[in-house]
Amino acid sequence: MSTDEKFENAKDKLGGQAKEGLGKLTGDKEAETEGQAQQGKADAKDKLQDARDTVKGAVDGLLGKDKKD
Repeated sequence: MSTDEKFENAKDKLGGQAKEGLGKLTGDKEAETEGQAQQGKADAKDKLQDARDTVKGAVDGLLGKDKKD
């Protein structure tokens, strides 16, 4: 996973946490739910990118490629 992807996912997750917290504080259930959904989306992106990296590593290992390549 690239640094840019990690940063974007972390930013989305943090934004979702802020939105959820603000929703809880103000009693706005819609904002709270949107924040939770935003966090879930960021988590799903992280997991998808981790899986992609794992598969790429496995394929590279089978093909005998070094991490340096």
